[in-house]
Amino acid sequence: MKLGRVASPDGVAFVAIEGAEGEETAREIAEHPFGDPTFTGRTWKLADTRLLAPILATKVIAVGKNYAAHAAEMGSQAPADPVIFSKPNTSIVGPGASIVRPPSSERVDFEGELAVVIGRPCKDVPAARAKDVILGYTIANDVTARDHQAHDGQWTRSKSYDTFCPLGPWIVTDFDASDAAIKTELDGAVQQSSRTSLMLHSVGEIIEWVSRVMTLLPGDVILTGTPEGVGPMTAGQTVSVSVEGLGTLANPVVDK
Repeated sequence: MKLGRVASPDGVAFVAIEGAEGEETAREIAEHPFGDPTFTGRTWKLADTRLLAPILATKVIAVGKNYAAHAAEMGSQAPADPVIFSKPNTSIVGPGASIVRPPSSERVDFEGELAVVIGRPCKDVPAARAKDVILGYTIANDVTARDHQAHDGQWTRSKSYDTFCPLGPWIVTDFDASDAAIKTELDGAVQQSSRTSLMLHSVGEIIEWVSRVMTLLPGDVILTGTPEGVGPMTAGQTVSVSVEGLGTLANPVVDK
């Protein structure tokens, strides 16, 4: 199932997205997409709606240096354990929304990533049971003010600006994350190209690690790390992150 969140002629709603590409319809979910969702009976052509970020997370947890080649390009060795950090939910924007470069940063980078959406409250989840707590998967761009990251020596400020966590275009519930192609393009030119099978820590291992630390709630988002090839974006450009089987998340870049 494809789950999304749209602005329709009748307001904002969670929806199930159905139909062939280019002819999709959005079927309104009565309350929320968790568990066994029920439907109101209202539908719209997807083309007549505006896709929003598919979920409004309580928190966004991200994993740093989860691809060996990315760790190397950042000048460090691959970590033995997952390195986690957080982004505020106010950094989330949807497909097509602008990534806003703050005037205080001279270098704002893209980082295309696979994202996991949690489906139920959970704590201390074994890796082998991680699939039981996952609602589905979506695409993320872990936008980073790289100069701030270097200056601060830790990552909170550099990762937390408003618009620094594009998500979308939807959540796919029946996705196999073990080996999917992931690609980031800047104005159509490929910058990142890898596969999720090259992640140092699998989705299950990440969920086990994170849930040992904190309770995860329905709608929480975990970013699983970016492959090598990160680089700067400038105003007027468009960055697109694609994951095989999930689609493409595209966002224009502007200066504040």
